[in-house]
Amino acid sequence: MAQVNGRLAVLTGGGDCPGLNAVIRAVVKTALKNGYEIYGIENGFNGLITGTMKLMDYQSVSGILPRGGTILGTTNRDNPFHFAVEENGKYVFYDKRDEVVKNLRDRQIEALVVIGGDGSLNIAAKLAAECNVNVVGVPKTIDNDLQCTERTFGFDTAMAMATEALDRLHTTAESHHRVMALEVMGRYAGWIALHSGIAGGADVILLPEIPYDINSVIRKIEERRKAGKKFSIIVVAEGAKPIGGELSVARVVEGSFEPLRLGGAGEKLVREIENRTGIESRCTVLGYLQRGGSPTAFDRVLSTRYGVAAAEACIRKEYNVMVSLQNDRIVTEPIAKVASKPRLVPVDSEIIRTGRQMGLCFGD
Repeated sequence: MAQVNGRLAVLTGGGDCPGLNAVIRAVVKTALKNGYEIYGIENGFNGLITGTMKLMDYQSVSGILPRGGTILGTTNRDNPFHFAVEENGKYVFYDKRDEVVKNLRDRQIEALVVIGGDGSLNIAAKLAAECNVNVVGVPKTIDNDLQCTERTFGFDTAMAMATEALDRLHTTAESHHRVMALEVMGRYAGWIALHSGIAGGADVILLPEIPYDINSVIRKIEERRKAGKKFSIIVVAEGAKPIGGELSVARVVEGSFEPLRLGGAGEKLVREIENRTGIESRCTVLGYLQRGGSPTAFDRVLSTRYGVAAAEACIRKEYNVMVSLQNDRIVTEPIAKVASKPRLVPVDSEIIRTGRQMGLCFGD
């Protein structure tokens, strides 16, 4: 029987994202190659609380590199420090940290790889600080809004999907002489809207970081019509809001990492444009199409690099860090630092300046 050098575990938390399976594959294969056993924890932190986990082998990760989603399952609700249980039609919250620690110790798991966004990494940082759990984080989110890394995996795929949608909207907007808006994800950060808007030839890009003036948007549309261009394309981040206005909240989900579910910013915008200009205006909400499907080649490579680096950090016992992309190198950063606050688009950044030089309107 081969000697076991140690035991690791891996989970995926929060929303699904293209590239999750590529990270899992890389973590598992690197661990096995170095003589470690590795458990796959099912359904995010829920599996950590309930002890639902399984030993992984090479066959477990065979053929999953191009697959979207996560073979382990995930949830964005089950915070072990604030675990929601429905009792008599109401949610009651319990602290389940002791169950988490017991399930890890019973299986002699030395370190936990947490693949997630800010919510999951905040929980990982708290497990490290308050429960002495050894963790290594991997930055996952299509929103690209995590501190200390230049790129999260999943962003490139989401951006490519949004760009393709804009290419398709161009033809119908031009044919019908309409204003067409595309609402994209990103929560409080405008990275998807900004990059896809530039790549997809948008005329107006509305970001959470730059509250917009509807008059500025309408001026841009009218300038185009006077120049003989009878259609306009607008990209709206779901977290965009008018100056002095409120976020567009679709619903509130109690017990979730993200209780405020944003949505409706694009529809609100096109209604106002049509009412004020008389120009037929439509909004398409791209929604979960940005999070599904096969990852791009860039995201497959980045995910694999992250997974290998996370397993290597565990093997050399460098704990309570997140693997990070900086200057095209994978490095580590303290996980408590990473989970502190979201990384927003700098309003004075070079890419914003690029857009302005191209004549784009940012609503200000």
